[in-house]
Amino acid sequence: MSDGTISSSAPAGASTPRARGSLRKPTFWNVGGLFFFYFAIWQLVFTFLSPWLEEQAGMSSGNIGLLNSVMALTALCLQPFYGFIQDRLGFRKNLFAVVVLVGAFMGPFFAFVFVPIVDVNQVLGAVVGGVYLSLVLNSGVGVVEAFNERAARANRFEYGHVRLFGSVAGATASLVGGFLWASDPDNVWWVGTFSALVLGALLFVVRTPRPGEKGYEAVGGAAADEPDAPRVTQGTVPHLLKDRSFVGFMVLMFGTAALYDVFDQQYAIYFGSMFDGLGDPQVLFSRVVFVQILLEALVMVAMPFIINRIGAKRGLQLFVLVLVVRVVGSALFTSTELLVVWRLLAAIEMPLMLVSVWKYLTRMFDVRISATASMIGFNTAKQIGIVIFSWVFGLSYDAIGFGDSYLIMAGVVLVVTAVASVLMRDDRGRVAPGAGDLSRAAP
Repeated sequence: MSDGTISSSAPAGASTPRARGSLRKPTFWNVGGLFFFYFAIWQLVFTFLSPWLEEQAGMSSGNIGLLNSVMALTALCLQPFYGFIQDRLGFRKNLFAVVVLVGAFMGPFFAFVFVPIVDVNQVLGAVVGGVYLSLVLNSGVGVVEAFNERAARANRFEYGHVRLFGSVAGATASLVGGFLWASDPDNVWWVGTFSALVLGALLFVVRTPRPGEKGYEAVGGAAADEPDAPRVTQGTVPHLLKDRSFVGFMVLMFGTAALYDVFDQQYAIYFGSMFDGLGDPQVLFSRVVFVQILLEALVMVAMPFIINRIGAKRGLQLFVLVLVVRVVGSALFTSTELLVVWRLLAAIEMPLMLVSVWKYLTRMFDVRISATASMIGFNTAKQIGIVIFSWVFGLSYDAIGFGDSYLIMAGVVLVVTAVASVLMRDDRGRVAPGAGDLSRAAP
């Protein structure tokens, strides 16, 4: 790799794993379970957090935006360290276990800690709640994704295929969460605790390669008979930060992945305010999200094949195109039926982003620092954007309304994408170590 960054991309032409073969591997289902129960927690929180904060905790849109900014700021501080630690740990589960442990206290936290603090001071509640949720979500997600992506390459199955368990979890959590919300909104948090406990059990039993075993090269580019090859050094990360493709990737994540999350943070509130039907808008919204994520799981099956054909950079550009259509459409066409359509477009958007992000990172940069590259390039850049944009757009919603704020948001996305596209090199023709030549793999 130029600019001093060591590339560990494998040459095209390695053996090709088949999607059907993955289904016969116990590890595929085990890693799928890790994705399922982690993203069940994720979906419960991000579907119901904003309406719960508004209706149950009585928080303003500005303070809800502050809480989301604190979540991102906490992740911004922690993720560079998390990336370094996870790269040093390789396949060891210590850091993942910390994320699980914190998640197990979600029910008690919201029942006994958060609401009393908000009753005293909303800003303090936003800070405390943001820090806690970030340890499980904004900060923790990078650990979960990095661990599972390596496990996928080590066991020769597509990350995108096992990641669809997360989409299935999101659909399930959205549907179940709607019933929970209708009975007692507080039950959402106790189901989060239950999911964390099951996640911990699955993490305990998951099998990963040890030094010298087949598949261990996925942890750092070293062959199985070279388990002691170096991973992170003091000089590797500065070289990475000097690479123009990496800088462009960070710029793109700052202004697109971040605004993807910011757009969805209070979309449930916007949907409810524009709702012109009968019944509880949040119950309907949870069912829309259920359908959207089921569609997302179907799209995820084919997405690795598509991205292998068109390239990860182009996949990210397509993700941006769908995001802009969704944001502008939500601003200009606001009937309940069309708002449902805009939400359903996320079924294409999320697979495009997730598969493209990991393929770009593992193809273009040294996989010995894949956790560090993802934490800094994807998660940290994204959290910087969320820190800035969550509070700004939260205040903007209060000041000028959702519609005008969404149009501004779309303009920011387009400008950032233009800059990033100039900086990022094309990844076509590159293959990540451990992935083989997937360009002709059956979907």
